[in-house]
Amino acid sequence: MKSIHLICVGKLKERFYQDACAEYAKRLSAYCKLQVVELPEERLPRDPAPAQIEKALEKEAAAIRGKLPPGAWVTALCVEGRMCSSRELADCLNAWEGSSARQMVFLVGGSHGLDEKLKAEARMRLSMSPMTFPHHLARVMLLEQIYRAFKIREGSGYHK
Repeated sequence: MKSIHLICVGKLKERFYQDACAEYAKRLSAYCKLQVVELPEERLPRDPAPAQIEKALEKEAAAIRGKLPPGAWVTALCVEGRMCSSRELADCLNAWEGSSARQMVFLVGGSHGLDEKLKAEARMRLSMSPMTFPHHLARVMLLEQIYRAFKIREGSGYHK
């Protein structure tokens, strides 16, 4: 069974996000070994300067790199990434499973996103939508879409 890792900046505090993530983690257990890693978001002043944001993102990127499994297929969630349908995400899972990478990693940044260099290192950049979502909600949406991709692959009626 292949492993999927979510490396997320920021901790889920709201119970409804925790419950939703737990539900999809339970559903995904039939398809993959899921590991969710939460890393602390760097503290910034109320109205940070761009240089302060950049420095914080660099620190978060270093922490993320420290958690990346060697040789993993890394996908960074970012607004400028590729938008794809649920079926296309299922195709990405197929491509990953056909590759030599044993782990697929999705990176979910904090409220200021992900470091540019880290995004450039990813195998794929994925955008959930041109709309802006809280990063906690993006995590729930990503887990649901990964689950949906597995259901599409098995031909179930979940995806209509």
